Amino acid sequence: MDAGVGLRAKPGAWAGLGNPHRSSTARVPVSFAAEKPARPLVLGSDSRRSRGARLKVSCSRKPAGIEKAYYSADEALILKQKAEDVIPYLNDRCIYLVGMMGSGKTTVGKILAEVLGYSFFDSDKLVEKAVGISSVAEIFQLHSEAFFRDNESEVLRDLSSMHRLVVATGGGAVIRPINWSYMKKGLTVWLDVPLDALARRIAAVGTASRPLLHQESGDPYAKAYAKLTALFEQRMDSYANADARVSLEYIAVKQGHNDVTILTPSAIAIEALLMMERFLTEKAMIRN
Repeated sequence: MDAGVGLRAKPGAWAGLGNPHRSSTARVPVSFAAEKPARPLVLGSDSRRSRGARLKVSCSRKPAGIEKAYYSADEALILKQKAEDVIPYLNDRCIYLVGMMGSGKTTVGKILAEVLGYSFFDSDKLVEKAVGISSVAEIFQLHSEAFFRDNESEVLRDLSSMHRLVVATGGGAVIRPINWSYMKKGLTVWLDVPLDALARRIAAVGTASRPLLHQESGDPYAKAYAKLTALFEQRMDSYANADARVSLEYIAVKQGHNDVTILTPSAIAIEALLMMERFLTEKAMIRN
């Protein structure tokens, strides 16, 4: 789950992790059109979901993105150029972002969708719509994690039949092999963020929206770090199944520092495009 990740990107504002009081340098605004419903798409043709509801999602003919983001002129140009490099290899395949909770999948996913001309969906939000419950935390509380995972798999199944989508998946979507069979119809990208950075961000914003972290009491950072470590140990092999890995530590080193918290979402999106291009071109060479 990637709730509450800020998108007015400032220096030092990686996925909402940076210092909110840090001053912004001059930025060049890039306008993103808010998603406007065109025609409803019905996801799921059976009645296995709770309450027998069929999930209807409004899919815009224009890519769903953020209302407004601020990039440097250099970042905006690089994003455009790298997107143009990747698009011919994608062949309209969907892109699935995987990674731990709080890793910025929603933030980065919306940027990728905008520059690629794709639509964006958050699988957690689609599950909430499917079952008629307003939050994942409430779904866990009223039903169970297994109930949520069942509906998550159905949503991913439905999305896998579509094209030109960027999908931000829940942090635990990788634990079910069936989900990989759906996601591998497209391109999977792992946002690999140091656990210390994740724990600091989650401790700062709170755990109320994160049911796997909210049960324990105690120091917010300590409990977040301990739980994230345990979850990552269970999931790391699954995350490694992704076609492309985006390491925030590596991006920071390339920029000449070792602090991932000052990375902008657009810098992470640029690295994601680079890693996707590398994977897709290597795959094309092997085929030929």
